[in-house]
Amino acid sequence: MTTATAPSPTSTAPTPHQVWKRARGLLIALLILVIAGVTFAAVRSGTNYGHLDPRSADAKGSRAAAELLKARGISVTVATTLDEATTAAGPDTTLLVTGPNLLTPTQQRRLHEATSASTGRTVLIAPGPAAASRLSPGVRTEPHRPVAPLPPSCAFPAARSAGTADMGGVRYTAPDSTATACYPSDGSPSLLILKHRGDGDTVLLGSPDFLRNERLDQQGNASLALQLLGARPHLVWYLPSLADPSATSDDGSPDNNDTDSDGNGGEASGEESDFLDLIPSGWLWGTLQLTLAAVLAAIWRGRRLGPLVVERLPVSIRASESAEGRAGLYRKANARERAAESLRAAARTRIARLAGVTAREAHTSDVLLPAVSARTTTTGDDLSTLLFGPAPADDAALVLLAEHLDALEREVRTS
Repeated sequence: MTTATAPSPTSTAPTPHQVWKRARGLLIALLILVIAGVTFAAVRSGTNYGHLDPRSADAKGSRAAAELLKARGISVTVATTLDEATTAAGPDTTLLVTGPNLLTPTQQRRLHEATSASTGRTVLIAPGPAAASRLSPGVRTEPHRPVAPLPPSCAFPAARSAGTADMGGVRYTAPDSTATACYPSDGSPSLLILKHRGDGDTVLLGSPDFLRNERLDQQGNASLALQLLGARPHLVWYLPSLADPSATSDDGSPDNNDTDSDGNGGEASGEESDFLDLIPSGWLWGTLQLTLAAVLAAIWRGRRLGPLVVERLPVSIRASESAEGRAGLYRKANARERAAESLRAAARTRIARLAGVTAREAHTSDVLLPAVSARTTTTGDDLSTLLFGPAPADDAALVLLAEHLDALEREVRTS
């Protein structure tokens, strides 16, 4: 009698070779995404600067002018808050304000008090009517004119030495005859110098074009920039921003902890930085992109869902309630970037219709900005920041952005 041998069990688990063969495509794709994300983050980290920024080598930046000033022994310091700018004002300092129209009325009054009390030089780039009235009382603005090579037509030594320069833009009328007026366009100067007590003065420039990298080597732009900004041994390059804490405070005054007991001017001594503060922003964005790629890959490999079922709503919802509901969702999710883009997109659409720009080109900066600039006294840099700028840092800055957009739309509508 023979006994039958039981068959050996057969394993249905995949072998390592089969697992590798199935997953190698996804792993290679993930590896490519990791390399691309790290490369993109390394390239973009720390190089995203705006217009008239002395650290920017772009065509609209001002790095060339800053380097020429440094070569002549002028120290160039970048200030991004009002407290930094007012603290640095002094007799041996030239304070360059690139966007005075972005400052709130309270900020403008604080800046005027600080600069008028010093005996240094203050250079204002294209201030509009409201900003000019607060930063240089008595000065009146004239309508904007295109920037073109203009002769100095004045006795100011720096202008006469520079000769013809790319000037124009906003024009100014001095309150008295003691001011120096240069580079007239249609009879009104686009460079105005107001003397203060002692050796202090305020310089109003109708256009920033001669400071940009793309135009610095043309006409007498470089000579004019070096003589206006290099008259003192120190230059403070103030870049106003909607993210400045003083722009969103109730009364515009500095915080109570602006100066600590050691006189450090703000941050308490001995404060330690968090680990995340030491990581460049580009790496954080790279990590976010990799996370998004992983989620998309999981959705792609996951179970497919069936078709959507359309369901009729039992009631109709008013548009105002939908807008309020969406705003509440944005606020709950801290989606300031999406909310700011919605505000800017709607403002661009309405302003484009008023400025004679087609709906297709309403969101193209190269077409919209020149058309709007011709109907308002706001400069191109300020318009670019308002209509195409970065997202606000907090809710108060988002509200301030909405107010600026509303004011710009009213100005274009009544122009």
